[in-house]
Amino acid sequence: MAFQFTDANVKEVIASGKPVVIDCWATWCGPCVRMSPIIDELAEEFGDKAVIGKYNIDEQADLTGEYRIMSIPTILLFKDGKLIERLAGSQPKSTLDEKIKGML
Repeated sequence: MAFQFTDANVKEVIASGKPVVIDCWATWCGPCVRMSPIIDELAEEFGDKAVIGKYNIDEQADLTGEYRIMSIPTILLFKDGKLIERLAGSQPKSTLDEKIKGML
């Protein structure tokens, strides 16, 4: 199951130094809903090697402003506490898998 990022925990998780993948999404967004099982699968497959999860932009707001999330889904990739890449729109599982492996 994917990690549930909130405004209360997101900064601490990013600062942990582990590879972090944050899927910025909303329940009303069709492409976001289709991405959800992919994020869940990747979280399970990578286990403790990376923190992979979801950030609901309707319930949380800090990342939306800080990283200027203008469209969803937007996927933020962090390594060593720094944003290294952002992907806009739906992504195939293979692309995300390759990006995560590159951060390990």
